[in-house]
Amino acid sequence: MKSRRATAVAALLALGAALAVVAGAYATTDRAAAPTAQSGSASALIKCGKTRTIGFMAPVTGPAASIGTQQVHWAQYYVSTYNKTHKTKLKLQTEDTQLGAPTGTAEALKGAQALAGSPNVLGVVGPAGSNEIVGVTKSLKDAGLAWVSGSSTRTELTTDGTRTGYMFRTVPPDAIQGPTAANYIIKTLKYKRVYIIDDQETYSTGLADKVQQVLRAAGVTVERDGVSQQQSDFSSLIAKISRDTQLVYIPWQLPPKGQAFGNQMKAAGKGNIKLMGADGLFDSSFATVGSHVYDTNFPLNPKSKIITGFRKQHGGDGEYFGAPTFAATQVVATATDKACKNGIATRAEVRAAIRSTRIPAALSVIGVALRFNRNGDLSTAKKFGLYKSNGNVFVPIPG
Repeated sequence: MKSRRATAVAALLALGAALAVVAGAYATTDRAAAPTAQSGSASALIKCGKTRTIGFMAPVTGPAASIGTQQVHWAQYYVSTYNKTHKTKLKLQTEDTQLGAPTGTAEALKGAQALAGSPNVLGVVGPAGSNEIVGVTKSLKDAGLAWVSGSSTRTELTTDGTRTGYMFRTVPPDAIQGPTAANYIIKTLKYKRVYIIDDQETYSTGLADKVQQVLRAAGVTVERDGVSQQQSDFSSLIAKISRDTQLVYIPWQLPPKGQAFGNQMKAAGKGNIKLMGADGLFDSSFATVGSHVYDTNFPLNPKSKIITGFRKQHGGDGEYFGAPTFAATQVVATATDKACKNGIATRAEVRAAIRSTRIPAALSVIGVALRFNRNGDLSTAKKFGLYKSNGNVFVPIPG
């Protein structure tokens, strides 16, 4: 009797253990699947919590680190000022895109996938480069994430319909930047012989095309060439530039390359030829090439208290290239707050809140209200700033 009872008990214990293992296996599967379900669905509910995470993509290291660092500083500045005045707190989940590096495209994609898979990320600031956005669009869209870039300017990114409702930017497109540069060359400098060199990437070729179109329509003689972002010796290219060329336009993304090109131009005895970059080269390293260097950059409000506060924390350096990233972070944070009013939110709700953003000019570092048109472009920004180097830094050209 005891033997039969013991056998029965042992069997029940074994059965219970087996059921526990099965239940445990299913419980583990459910827990592991939860973050994937949250991150992979635009409609999945995410608990906002007391600390909210914003995805952030920037070239923290690599060839474009000098401008990426500015974006990091400005995003961090928004987070620090927000956290001082709010009970809920913000933090950044930063992914390094290594823009311009041989592995840059792969790194950007890896970062996008990391943010897409994060169970806490509701929206993204960045990426910086137009070519990066082309590469990460599918990953971010498939995850239901909206992103707001503070520097990508290629016009077609918002007009080709591929990213409508997902991509937004706090800078004007090249459809504005290109004519700004071209009309200054035509109407103010009155130059008739221009050489344009793109860096064979999405941002650069689009902007070069637009400037070339406007110049040629005005009767300017334009020669065109291209060079890889990986190239460092520009001697053979410089040899092709005739000495009667009045200006070389290089809408590149990597300031060290722009600086090297400008210095090699001088070494070749062609330092008298004016040089003009675009927003991707708006950096003091490029400005040090000399006082014959021009550039265009994003619109800013020079009287903004936001800029004053930032400069105080950064030794007087405004790091102006990064300022629109403050605005991008501001937009994502404001949209997240709106979506999180009841403590939970979805990525779809954040996208909708970004589309309906209304931040007044008085609270905007770029000097205009932050509102988006149906494409995701600012409906308020109509111009780019023009700058000239004083030999050390770029200073605004009046007018």
